[in-house]
Amino acid sequence: MKTTETVLENASGFAPEERLAQDNGSLQPGQLCLANESRFNTAFFSEPLTTYAVGWRDPSNVEAMLDFIAPPVQVGRRFEYKSAVNAESFLSEADDYRAIGSEFKKVEYKGTTVNAKTDNRGLTIRVDLDAVGEMPNWRELYTARLLQRLLRNELRRATTALLNNATNTAKTWDSTVGKDPDQDILTEMLAAVDDSGVRPNRILFGDVAWNKRLIAHRAQASAGGYASAGLTPEELAGFLGVEGVKISRERYQASATAKSKVVPDNVVMFYGADGVSTEDPTHVKRFWSAVEGGGKYRVYEQQVNSKIIDLTVEHYCASLPTATAGVRKLSIS
Repeated sequence: MKTTETVLENASGFAPEERLAQDNGSLQPGQLCLANESRFNTAFFSEPLTTYAVGWRDPSNVEAMLDFIAPPVQVGRRFEYKSAVNAESFLSEADDYRAIGSEFKKVEYKGTTVNAKTDNRGLTIRVDLDAVGEMPNWRELYTARLLQRLLRNELRRATTALLNNATNTAKTWDSTVGKDPDQDILTEMLAAVDDSGVRPNRILFGDVAWNKRLIAHRAQASAGGYASAGLTPEELAGFLGVEGVKISRERYQASATAKSKVVPDNVVMFYGADGVSTEDPTHVKRFWSAVEGGGKYRVYEQQVNSKIIDLTVEHYCASLPTATAGVRKLSIS
């Protein structure tokens, strides 16, 4: 039976011993598994937990970071979107004059229509009722854990989609005299405009990259260096003339003993906008489809036996690069 998290199963980034268990009948209480499509039966639908999932707000702000990188667009399960031919947006001619009795010059914009679909994704956790005992709201607690994990999975996919289409430039930001990280960013933004014609309006810092920016500016014996070192992300956005600057501090468990940064030691400049459609020039979009009954998530509760309950959260989404030109990345060392 096909699982609903095949992408995660094949490229989870977890060590083999840490990967999610396949539910082959040996699932243990407290263990997560990939949610099988056969579980999504109306008989196990939990309306109270689905209502909780719809109103749930991520306390760690992973969803806010995800929306910043890949703005959400609601679509049907199968949909089309336009992958623009960038050059068409900047064509210009000198022969647009119409002589008497003649027709205007005809032009056309072709673009590329891409057929896609949202993927059914989800996770299941098995709970032993003796383990939760008299714990209040344990169903909501485990539902929230599954939601957080699903968001972290999607954040990793969206970040990968963004980084894979970026033009990379290596930079060293340290205490050497003459370093100017903010000028390096402005230079890359100008290169992005030359590449795509669209100025990046969002900048994403990896945690280490932001720290190295501070180190480089603080080491400069100049008024500009001192002033730049004290800028908050919001103030830096104003200085660079962009809509937003965010620092990704999210981590995921890469092995039994180590965690990895979701956003590596990079600074990424890209275009994104809230309230996007399927045809605007946003670089990465998170297409999502409503589950049965509406909303982003649907929760199921299955009584396996008198002591064991499986909780499942499912959703439909696909984070896709819809424009490739103009994404710039600084790899910081």
